Amino acid sequence: MDTELLKTFLEVQRTRHFGKAAENLFLTQSAVSFRIRQLEQHLGVTLFSRHRNNIQLTTAGERLLPHAESMMLTLQRARQDVAVPADHQQLVIAATATLWDSYLMLAFLSMQQQLPNISWRAESLERESIIRGLSERQLDLAILFDPPNSDDLLVTHLTELQLVPVIHADSPATKEALQANYILMDWGTAFQMKQAGIVHEDTRVTVRTNHAGIALASVLQQRGAAYLPKSMIQGHLESGRLRQIDTMPVLRRSLSAAYLKQAEENEGVQLVLTQLQQLMA
Repeated sequence: MDTELLKTFLEVQRTRHFGKAAENLFLTQSAVSFRIRQLEQHLGVTLFSRHRNNIQLTTAGERLLPHAESMMLTLQRARQDVAVPADHQQLVIAATATLWDSYLMLAFLSMQQQLPNISWRAESLERESIIRGLSERQLDLAILFDPPNSDDLLVTHLTELQLVPVIHADSPATKEALQANYILMDWGTAFQMKQAGIVHEDTRVTVRTNHAGIALASVLQQRGAAYLPKSMIQGHLESGRLRQIDTMPVLRRSLSAAYLKQAEENEGVQLVLTQLQQLMA
């Protein structure tokens, strides 16, 4: 199968718009439509339902999606593996955008310097894609909360992330003020359970997000409150832009690295795990 057809399918699925997909792929809209028709004819199914400007995946399209993503990732990794120097090892590491922005970036930059013989591919993915990437052997290492229970995976504890209740400096640092303008940040299942005992049902949630950068910007600009990583907001606390709500508990989330069992003998993966544990200690 022509991988350009799958690439086009994935872009139309992502944008839900043939015109936007064409712009992103530097194609004409008619070329995009032709490629989708080719793919549908090859598979013998309809992949998209088209009702005016509302483009949705059909059931067949939903079933094709994970296979298309996996095939494109495999091709991408093959191309990169071929290009890696003989004395280098390629390693694919993944985390959510929030973990990259709030905690992992500095450690990753340090590892690049300390492990010069590793050729990196760093992915920012949703949790579901990370878990699928591990199970399909597309990822070497995943950094995440609440790692999945699987006989095929090994899990190493890295650190505890301190999540601090903070509020804009112009607002009183009280629980009532937090509940009046709360930015609800998704820090995983265990955090949500703890949060439920702290934040009441009548709390006014003005923003819900799984991205710490968005949560922090909303707190600063909208004079709100949220639970944010201490490492991310320390400078704002010191400058006086944010204040910690001392009457509310600091919550902690365990951050882990998950990898396939066969990687237990992989020298590159073990070096990275050691570096991460040292850098996050």
